[in-house]
Amino acid sequence: MIANPVAGGVDKTPLIEAARRFADERGYRFFVYETTDSDNEAALQRLAKEHRPERVLIAGGDGTIKMAADALHDCDCIFGILPSGSANGLSTDLGFPSALEDNLRIAFSDHVMEMDIVSLNGKKSLHLSDLGLNAQLIRNFEKTAMRGMLGYATKVFTTLKQTRRRFGATIEANGETRRFRAKMIVIANSTKYGTGVTINPQGRMDDGLFELVILKKLNFWIFAKIVSGRLPLGKEVEIIQTANARIKADVPVSFQIDGEFCGEERQLEVSILKGEIKVAVP
Repeated sequence: MIANPVAGGVDKTPLIEAARRFADERGYRFFVYETTDSDNEAALQRLAKEHRPERVLIAGGDGTIKMAADALHDCDCIFGILPSGSANGLSTDLGFPSALEDNLRIAFSDHVMEMDIVSLNGKKSLHLSDLGLNAQLIRNFEKTAMRGMLGYATKVFTTLKQTRRRFGATIEANGETRRFRAKMIVIANSTKYGTGVTINPQGRMDDGLFELVILKKLNFWIFAKIVSGRLPLGKEVEIIQTANARIKADVPVSFQIDGEFCGEERQLEVSILKGEIKVAVP
């Protein structure tokens, strides 16, 4: 079990003890690794080589899951997710319940998805990354002292006001080269952000494809439509489904991976890593 002791500001001790009981009842040998500020990937690789685990439980948020996937992608094991971070976009998108006991049953089950991962300039994305307005929103949100949905809503309004101009982008995919003016380009392996907002209705995490969701316009009213589940496909929004793509922006654009701001980028080489990890799912 990989437990991130600081994720979500939640004490993981009760969760670890509950997982230990589940493991004992099922005859598993159980051991825990608590993440630190450094060298987690190297430590996990040493532990995997020593113990050769059949199953790896992950108690944390999206960042902890991604770290585990990076460290253990060569390990032939099943990942069991116990969502307990500040950002739980992947578990939200996969429809995980809120009750610990239910999530433990899922984590120990044999209902498994061979999940794809998206590679972006060599970095891995589990569910949703983007260029443009949302990445700028994440950057602004990280700077605010006001947390929770009120802080998020406030930053949505100010970011929409600040980011009036669109950026130019050339997208090469499926043997075609197309030119766009966009407020935001989403690279989607799944359907929903951690807030529960659906941005990519076509998304599946095991189909060997990802989607580029190009939002050509994005004002407050279009944003309200998206939040209410009415993605305005057509004039305002276009979706390209592919396994490989190259995105070139005219100027450096804010960029985020799975809720983590990653600076600015002008070019992305994007490809799907088919069936990269096995995940126990509802």
